[in-house]
Amino acid sequence: MARETTDILIAGAGIAGLTAAACFAQAGYSVTLAAPGAPKRDRTQGDQRSTAFLDPAIELFSEAGLWDQLAPHAQPLQELHITDTTGWPPQIRDSRAFASEAPGTPPLAQNLMNWRIADVLLNALESLPNVTLHWGAGFASMVTREGEALVRLTDGTGLRARLVIGADGRESAVREAAGIPAEISRFGQKALAFSVTHPEPHRNISTEVYNQGGPFTLIPLPDDDGTPTSAVVWMNPGPEAMRLQALEPEDFSAEATTRSAGLLGPLTLASPRALFPIITLRAKALTAQRTALIAEAAHVIPPIGAQGLNTSLNDLAALLHSASPDRLGSRQHLDAYEKSRAHDVAARVAAIALYNRLTRSGLPPLQSLRLSGLKAVADVPPLRRAVMRAGMGG
Repeated sequence: MARETTDILIAGAGIAGLTAAACFAQAGYSVTLAAPGAPKRDRTQGDQRSTAFLDPAIELFSEAGLWDQLAPHAQPLQELHITDTTGWPPQIRDSRAFASEAPGTPPLAQNLMNWRIADVLLNALESLPNVTLHWGAGFASMVTREGEALVRLTDGTGLRARLVIGADGRESAVREAAGIPAEISRFGQKALAFSVTHPEPHRNISTEVYNQGGPFTLIPLPDDDGTPTSAVVWMNPGPEAMRLQALEPEDFSAEATTRSAGLLGPLTLASPRALFPIITLRAKALTAQRTALIAEAAHVIPPIGAQGLNTSLNDLAALLHSASPDRLGSRQHLDAYEKSRAHDVAARVAAIALYNRLTRSGLPPLQSLRLSGLKAVADVPPLRRAVMRAGMGG
C-alpha cells in the first residue's frame, strides 16, 4: 500500500494539536492532523472548560495569524484574586489581589471557552491548502529511522513523515510507541467545569476561592445577553464531585453559590457540566527519534493558575521556533526542543502538584499554612513579582 507523505503528522485534535497544525502550516510545512473524531465546536456539545491565555500564548496565536479571529470572543482578565475561606458554609478570612503594577499595561490574560477556540482553529485549518485533516483514525503504530517516521493509523492509512508530534493526551499512543515512560500521581480528585450566570458583575477579575477539596475558580466570560457570566472549575474529592454532577440544576446552583462564598451573588448553572480526573503526569523524555511530545502527552497538571494549556503552548512555541526546513525532526531539532522545555516542565509539574496538595486540605494546620503562604506571596513585593512573572510565562 502506498504511503502518503507529509512533513509533520500530528496525533490528537485537542486545542494543542489544532494550534500546532495551524502554526506549522502557517510556517510553510505540510501537516496531517489525525484523530478518532473532529472536536465538537458548538456551545452545547463542545469542551465546557475555558482557558485564560497568557502573553506567550497570545504572541504565538498572533504570529500564526490566529489571534484576530480569537480576540472577539475573549474576555480580558485584569486581576487575579485569591480568597481564603474556612468552615462551612465558607467564611472569608482573607483575600489578596494580583494585578500588574504598571498603569496602562495589558490584561493579565484573555479568557475564552474551549469549544469556541476549537471552532476558530478548525475554521482556520479548513482554509489552509497544506493541511490534511484525517478524522476517524487515531495513531496506531510507527517505525522510525534516521530520516523519517513510517506511521500507520487505526484505519490502515500509512504515512511517511519527517516529524511525528504526539498531542494525543494523557493516554498518548505516540508516547507509548516511542517507548517513553511517564510518572503519574493521582490525587483522588475530580474537577467539574461549567458556566454560570450571576447578578454581580465580575469586573474582569478571576477569583480562586480556597476551602477544602481544591479551589473553586470563577473566570470571567463575556456577558450572555447582558447577564454577567463566568466559567467555573470546581475541584473536589472524586465521590463528592460525582455527587455534585448528579444533582438537579437548581440544587447544583445552590451548592455552587455556597461554595463561592456568595462573591458574585446567586449562581445559576448555564451550561452542561463536564467532569475531569485530576492527576499529574510527566513524561521521562519529551523526544525520541523523529518524535516530539507536547501538551498532555508530555505533562498533565491540575487546573490551577492557568498553567495547563499555557504550558502546552509553550511546548509548541519551543518546538516551532527550534525548527527549520532543513532540520525538521532531526536530532539537532529535537535536542534543542528537549533542552528548552525539560526543566520548565519538571518545575511546573512539581510546583503545581505541591500547591494542589496544600490547597485541597481541610486540616487546620495546613489551612493556616495556606493562609500564611498567601500573605507572604501577596505582601512581599519581590516574591509577588516573581510569582506573577512565572504565571505570565516569564
